[in-house]
Amino acid sequence: MDTKQLWKNCLVEIEANLSKANFSTWFKNTSILKEEMGVIYIRVPNEFVRDWLMNKYHKLITKTLADAHENMRAVEYVITKIEPNMQEIETINKVSYINKELPLRDLYINPEDNLNPRYHFNSFIVGAFNELAYAASQAIIDSPGTKYNPFFVYGATGLGKTHLIQAVGNTIKEKYENKKVHYMTLEKFATDFINSLQSNKANSFKEKYRKYDLLIIDDIQFIGKMEKIQEELFHTFNTFYESNKQIIFSSDKHPNYIPELADRLKSRFAAGMIVDVSAPEFESRLAILKIKLRELNIELEPEIVEYIASAVEGNIRELEGSLNIIVCQYRLKNRPLPLSEVKSLLKNNMKPKKNIAIKEVVKIVSDYYKIEELSIYEKIRKKEIVKARQVIMYLLREDFNISYPLIGQKLGGKDHTTVIHSCLKIKADLKNDPQLLQELEQIRIMFK
Repeated sequence: MDTKQLWKNCLVEIEANLSKANFSTWFKNTSILKEEMGVIYIRVPNEFVRDWLMNKYHKLITKTLADAHENMRAVEYVITKIEPNMQEIETINKVSYINKELPLRDLYINPEDNLNPRYHFNSFIVGAFNELAYAASQAIIDSPGTKYNPFFVYGATGLGKTHLIQAVGNTIKEKYENKKVHYMTLEKFATDFINSLQSNKANSFKEKYRKYDLLIIDDIQFIGKMEKIQEELFHTFNTFYESNKQIIFSSDKHPNYIPELADRLKSRFAAGMIVDVSAPEFESRLAILKIKLRELNIELEPEIVEYIASAVEGNIRELEGSLNIIVCQYRLKNRPLPLSEVKSLLKNNMKPKKNIAIKEVVKIVSDYYKIEELSIYEKIRKKEIVKARQVIMYLLREDFNISYPLIGQKLGGKDHTTVIHSCLKIKADLKNDPQLLQELEQIRIMFK
């Protein structure tokens, strides 16, 4: 196998999904070291790059490699000082792509503080799903640095966390003219830190971020396993806390569930305010739609708006996306849309809920482990078949919430206690077997 050409092809695909700066920072000194028994070993220059690729880009890398190399089973990252041929990276960087224009929303962003002025509380809907987070944010605005410091907001994607934390930044900036505010993602924080080390400007990095009165860091969940980044964030946090300066974090999960997060950081987060944002209930979804329609200067029949609010139960982005479909048709046809037409539009455009047949899970896992599907249903005790069967049971329970009795029934009439034992076995093995963890990641990619 020509690993050099394989990685070159994959880098072209990866670059198309990243900004030029991120691609250059994280991928320019990487290459495929070797391939053994379906495991592809990627050469990385240091632990920072290894940790970031594992935490932020692992799914993209594995999916790209799996598409390009059908026998791939897993990806490993190996730190080595030997750098790949830089000419290859330069060639890839010269590949031009259409549609590289700056997205419209980025034109609004203030380059000094990275805040988007569209994120304000005058367009922020408060409901049962976010009222505690909202109340805490108002207390912080009244007395930044002294109440709820740090402020940690967590919840699934698309629920308005970024809107909330940036609205806090914009409001504080307006209310306190002398206070310096800065919003950033964890990725930007990590990139700046690594660049400062490589250019021997670590002190400049510390001075840059510690001059702010309010620091907002988004997507903190990616910090797990990054020991050096965690250490720097810990010291930055202490400086802010001791100076009564406010720091705000957002994450897609509670800090206790961020993998390999240091106990001292968990303790710092817990010392402030940790609050979750859940999916909006019907009343909040209805209010969000009305606000959006007002911004678009569009009027829809109340029954239409109520139907959209009841039909789209996902996150706020999905809700707004569904409304955009209706508004687009409304403008295109220049007439009111009947409810039947709205139902048809949403049915054809809404993302189907995650659903998969048990036999499809069996097929995917059997193909992955290269065993016969029928062997899963039979009373065969070969080690490799038992493992595959246990993985199937675990995934059916954990990912698709299928009951233990039904899993046992569908997999050859097994007793539900056997299924429970299998699920517990895989769960225990995952704590000490990184290879099994990688295998499950690969299999889950195939479900998408």
